[in-house]
Amino acid sequence: MTTFVDRVVLHMQAGDGGHGCVSIHREKFKPFGGPDGGNGGHGGSVSLVVDPQVTTLLDFHFRPHLKADNGKGGAGSNRDGANGRDLVIKVPNGTVVQTLDGEVLADLVGVGTTFEAARGGRGGRGNASLANARRKAPGFAELGEPGDKLDVVLELKSVADVGLVGFPSAGKSSLISVISAAKPKIADYPFTTLVPNLGVVRVDNHTFTVADVPGLIPGAATGKGLGLEFLRHVERCAVLVHVVDTATLEPGRDPLADIDAIESELAQYGGLADRPRLVALNKVDVPDGKDLADIVRPDLEARGFRVFDVSSATREGLRELTYAMAQVVDEGRRAVPDVEPTRVVLRPKAVDDAGFTIEAEADGSYTVRGSRPERWVKQTNFDNDEAVGFLADRLARLGVEEKLAKAGARAGDLVRIGEREFDWQPTLYAGVDFTPGNRGTDVRLEDKSTRPSAADRLEARKARRQRPEDEIEAGPTAEPDDD
Repeated sequence: MTTFVDRVVLHMQAGDGGHGCVSIHREKFKPFGGPDGGNGGHGGSVSLVVDPQVTTLLDFHFRPHLKADNGKGGAGSNRDGANGRDLVIKVPNGTVVQTLDGEVLADLVGVGTTFEAARGGRGGRGNASLANARRKAPGFAELGEPGDKLDVVLELKSVADVGLVGFPSAGKSSLISVISAAKPKIADYPFTTLVPNLGVVRVDNHTFTVADVPGLIPGAATGKGLGLEFLRHVERCAVLVHVVDTATLEPGRDPLADIDAIESELAQYGGLADRPRLVALNKVDVPDGKDLADIVRPDLEARGFRVFDVSSATREGLRELTYAMAQVVDEGRRAVPDVEPTRVVLRPKAVDDAGFTIEAEADGSYTVRGSRPERWVKQTNFDNDEAVGFLADRLARLGVEEKLAKAGARAGDLVRIGEREFDWQPTLYAGVDFTPGNRGTDVRLEDKSTRPSAADRLEARKARRQRPEDEIEAGPTAEPDDD
């Protein structure tokens, strides 16, 4: 059974907003007391937050579909619907949020770091909130806005100061088990470590974390062995320590060749060339291992490496190695610039920015793009003529009517806003002189025009292009003889 998962695909959906309510207050001797429909509640959002108690993405491997609560609908007597509960997802420190295309949305490092991945939909307004001096008793309410839907990839990159890299069975797990309280699985066969292990090391007044990365082999950067799965866990390490087995009996293996092979894989993976390196010649408690360490040490020092002879069995050289780790980690931390507080940047909207654009399509239709028009369309109940007329008034006040006319649109042309398509009727907006009729109706939507709609004209063109089957079978008929 899998016990460690560091990459999952999540399907997240925020809650939908609740619908507004249409209600008229009535009581004894007061049959019409005015509108009192409440607003719908907002849908819950989906957020990711770093929790120190979570160390793997295993839970999401078995439960990839997550949804926040919907907002409740409004009710009469000015009762607003309840907001949906936000869904807070706890993730490990070092989780990277990406789109399916690989675009990074957030890098969650630090306990408490939060990212709102999907925002809940707004609740629709009830008819009490929509009433004004001209429309005193609206016969409609707004629909709740749908919540965001988002598919993301969560990728865990361990946050550690020191990364132990090396061939399988080089002794990395044994080393981390004696310098920290970590208890990794240790055995005498390759690829014993199948998941990264983290350990906390304390040296005098210095504390840092060490990551034991599963064994790397030639070709790991291209997917061979376990390298491609776990090379990402060394990206955040400030120091890399080559753990070299000096007592190996495998033919063709020696410390210099092992380090060259690991460095080649790190170079192919990329982004690690600037990290300081240390070399730990492990298993010097074995006589042959000690002799080999003495032979290769001058060559390694000539390359600029700081070399340490260590033994996890006898703990030889571990004090010097951990002090060197602490020194390099401390130097790296001091070199990091101080984080400046986030500045609030105000970017006022341009004077000529209407908040929407109009695009003329090749088929003669027009598409209106903009967050406000698209949201208004989603919140409109198209089964209610008064709601449709209210939407037309809002679009006209925003300037959509005027820009459509300037773009060349004529009455009856197809106009697309979001997922809705309309036959444009520029006379729908009547300005301040408009007087509402009966609740739920709008006299401006009555079909008084003799001009056929775009859909009717399309059906007529199709009909003209097709001859009835009976005419095709009968063929041309002769004119009757007058005699």
